[in-house]
Amino acid sequence: MDDAGSTVPRRQLGRYLRELRENAYVTVTAAAKELEWSAPRIWRYETGQVSMHPNDVEAMCRVYGASRETIETMRSLARETKAHGWWHSYGEAVKDWFKLYVGLESAATKIRKYEVNLIPGLLQTVPYMTEVIATDHPTMSPVERRDRAEVRLRRQRLLVRMVPRAPQLDVILGEAVLRRPLRNRAAMVEQLDHLVTLGEQPNVRIRVLPTAVPLFRGLAAGTFTMLDFPTDVREPEPTTIYMDGPCGAVYLDRSHEIETYEQIWQSLDERAFDHNESRELIAATAKEMNNGA
Repeated sequence: MDDAGSTVPRRQLGRYLRELRENAYVTVTAAAKELEWSAPRIWRYETGQVSMHPNDVEAMCRVYGASRETIETMRSLARETKAHGWWHSYGEAVKDWFKLYVGLESAATKIRKYEVNLIPGLLQTVPYMTEVIATDHPTMSPVERRDRAEVRLRRQRLLVRMVPRAPQLDVILGEAVLRRPLRNRAAMVEQLDHLVTLGEQPNVRIRVLPTAVPLFRGLAAGTFTMLDFPTDVREPEPTTIYMDGPCGAVYLDRSHEIETYEQIWQSLDERAFDHNESRELIAATAKEMNNGA
């Protein structure tokens, strides 16, 4: 998985270091004091957000009382975190906290997305993403906006890639997303038509959660993404739940967190229209919007 760059090794290393620290009953604050680092630095290492030098890994392992064999294993894994994925070449167009997500997305075998406000980036047309980026970043230069759009288009390639096999994408959209128009209504019609076309791909399923659905468990969860990874490997990555906002992101991968969001997804899955009903609704909404333009 060349596209995954160093993301998966970084995540694995961070998870191992977190387990070593917790098993040694060392808090982040205590570890930071012993190592003369900041607590956020340890947090960034444990969440796989940055690569690590083998010497820093060894220093952490020593504080946690790890064996020599464990230290050598951790140093070896640290060397693998130096690789870079394609997204690093876009510089500031990809925020540091989002680089981790792009790498995980590239490595995933299944992506589940619940969206209540916007068409997800993997499904956006150029006019749609252009207006979204301009709206979110009114002071951004045209060059920066173009780079943001290019990153989004590059991400979309994973849906049609051959090697490794393209991931399964399962999207549930709140009905309001379909009815929130762009300034250019014709461009919104194009976006809705694009959803219908994408839904014909064997690895893409787009469904709609009707506005009239009664209250259900997890309604307050808001937008989130669930990433599943290959299971036929020695050290499989756990399912990861991702949520973001204008200032950063949250990554959840502990067993109780995964179980909670699996239950929320099941609740959404049971209440959303099926694939064909959703396709008909999207097409009807496009027609209605087109007639009203």
